[in-house]
Amino acid sequence: MREEQREPVVLVPKAIDNSQVVREVDPRSYRDLALILLLVTALVGGLVLYAWPHLQLRETAMAKDRLSRERERLVEENRKLRLEKATLESLRRVETIAVKDLGLVRPPADRVIVIERPRTVPAGSHLASGDLPSAERN
Repeated sequence: MREEQREPVVLVPKAIDNSQVVREVDPRSYRDLALILLLVTALVGGLVLYAWPHLQLRETAMAKDRLSRERERLVEENRKLRLEKATLESLRRVETIAVKDLGLVRPPADRVIVIERPRTVPAGSHLASGDLPSAERN
């Protein structure tokens, strides 16, 4: 075989000016971007729709606990106020205040007159004794 002679390869760099080159916009890039945005929006929307009820349940449970504690506090306060009312209405307490603070005295037994008011009988009813109520007698 005969040996071929090769010429040495010399690379000469050319100065390339790309400042005047205008690139065309690929219409597929907008379509791809819109598709990606649609997928991200669908994903975020799905996550929001999944998480929203759970967050509402958690918030409702916290509100229920808060209201239960408030109710317990109010029931306890009501119990204390009823006890205080009963204490303040105690006849012994009233009598003590009347005697000590106001200087009142108990009247003698011969001066005490007890008056009982007759109970009102509902219309259309009869007394056990068979008497008619005073309103029906007239």
